[in-house]
Amino acid sequence: MAEVTGVTFKEGGKVYYFAPGKENYKVGSGVIVETARGVEYATVVMPRQEVDDGKIVSPLKPVLRVATARDEETHRKNLDKKDGAMATVREKIEKYKLDMKLIDCEFAFDGAKAVFYYSAPQRVDFRELVKDLSSVFRMRIELRQVGIRDEIKILGGISPCGRECCCSSCMPDFKKVSIKMAKNQGLSLNPGKISGLCGRLMCCLAYENEYYSNACKRMPKIGGEVTTPEGKGTVVNVNMLKMEARVKIEDKAKDLITYKDFPVSELKFKSCVKPSGGEDDVIPKELEDLND
Repeated sequence: MAEVTGVTFKEGGKVYYFAPGKENYKVGSGVIVETARGVEYATVVMPRQEVDDGKIVSPLKPVLRVATARDEETHRKNLDKKDGAMATVREKIEKYKLDMKLIDCEFAFDGAKAVFYYSAPQRVDFRELVKDLSSVFRMRIELRQVGIRDEIKILGGISPCGRECCCSSCMPDFKKVSIKMAKNQGLSLNPGKISGLCGRLMCCLAYENEYYSNACKRMPKIGGEVTTPEGKGTVVNVNMLKMEARVKIEDKAKDLITYKDFPVSELKFKSCVKPSGGEDDVIPKELEDLND
């Protein structure tokens, strides 16, 4: 076990562990940390505590000090320069007629470097652009291309559920998602209903996948025959949250058809729904591009 303090460099960003030394830094306070890129400003989001050694990337860098008033002012100035810098870079992109979309920028705490993030459908030759920007900003310039998921994480937005996108608010790291997760949960495979603003599968599909994967193994297959306390019938629907199945029971003697919900524990059936994997998990062609 090792003692660490968790910090982030952006609001809602990934949490990084640093060695706190002998100090106990308060959550929400600004600190100066040593990183591979040099000295940076960060915000404490996790107080001093012990974590397993397996969760730490060695060597563990130290928290140098609590941010002073001067450090806070430097950080604020770096943030204030962002809008003007973005406008300048967009003008230069138009000047060189480059097929790229500027998304965000960061200034190093010491002011020696600026990093600009962009998205593009293909590789961009921006050598002339970098030279021009270096002369304008008089510092080292880096341009980094990001994917569509990272673009939405940076820009943010309102997802189909009506809440802020998970990736830009409460989910520091992207989760692995697949069409099979949507199948496990019995969701419609309509791309418009299971994809987020990025056009890829919604990250939240992974949140309850473990439960649904286990529930699938205990549920009868829709269309399958089951034996109920009231006779044999055909499953027409399943509710994996309540662990119930709706069964159609035909009484040919009385020419009567009834539908009734039964707990799965009261049913007898031969086969269960396959959770994921296997021959039945064929991904429709129109959904292939949604897979992560």
